Amino acid sequence: MNKKWIESNTFHHSEFKDIDCLVKAKQRKNISISLCLPTLNEEKTIAKEIVIMRSELMTRFPLLDEIVVIDSGSTDKTRQIARSYDVTVYKSDEILPHLEKYKGKGENLWKALFVTRGDIIIYIDADIKNIHHRFAYGLLGPLLLSDRIRFTKAFYDRPISLGDNKLRPTGGGRVTELVTRPLFSLFMPDLTQFLQPLSGEYAGYRSIFENIPFHIGYGVETGMLIDINEKWGLDVMAQVDLDRRVHKNQDTKALGRMAFVIIKTFLNRVQKLNRVKINQEVFDEMIQYTMARDTLQPETHFLEQHERPPIIQIPEYIEKYANDQ
Repeated sequence: MNKKWIESNTFHHSEFKDIDCLVKAKQRKNISISLCLPTLNEEKTIAKEIVIMRSELMTRFPLLDEIVVIDSGSTDKTRQIARSYDVTVYKSDEILPHLEKYKGKGENLWKALFVTRGDIIIYIDADIKNIHHRFAYGLLGPLLLSDRIRFTKAFYDRPISLGDNKLRPTGGGRVTELVTRPLFSLFMPDLTQFLQPLSGEYAGYRSIFENIPFHIGYGVETGMLIDINEKWGLDVMAQVDLDRRVHKNQDTKALGRMAFVIIKTFLNRVQKLNRVKINQEVFDEMIQYTMARDTLQPETHFLEQHERPPIIQIPEYIEKYANDQ
């Protein structure tokens, strides 16, 4: 394991709090930056995220060039609220509509590449209750001030929200410690240096994102780390401490389904890399149980694996972007 990486490629957001310095670096590099907010029923938090990012990083400092919301089909007022703050809003199904339609965060992230214009794309989840513009400038800092780093990923303390403004300070990141870190330790120990490999906030150059596949669901972060590492190596990757992130939390059964998809994504990757050979069918059904009238009842969840290819392979994308590069 490359033990020097965690020392040289781990940063704290406070190192990049001089936003004017970041703007000047951006101007020197002559690049543009797009912020993508993937959403699904985020009416309680989307407005604050947009207001803070626009006021601090577009109006006060011209660091971001656009904010784009990609929505999975919210049934609340997420899209309506976002549009009222004058940002571009898309329904995911309406982007490249001739393709087979899937639902999932990874689908939103992948399709964002088609509708954004930035040389750098930053992805931030839309459910953050303690949003601050450090979530953006912290991730952008290493990309702008280094000529080597091409991808950054967040880590933070993740207290569990108990409702009524109450927080439990430990317990966040359970799937990471119970699933992802053990798998990385067994097969890819270099990647254990990412303190939160499943964090939902990351940024990178378009030339990175457009050349890797995107799992459409919970496996997107796992697959992304593996693919970037395999294609370009750890030296182009960094992680940034954003201090604290408060968001809505899922129950144990929901985390179990998340773990199921992540494990499937991981197994898919290690097979493609010829590190493991699985000599039987891997199934798509996650079986859980619930108690109803003193009787255990099975709950079967069909969690099929879908993945988008590198978008650089899509003819419409080539026509729109590749000829300009």
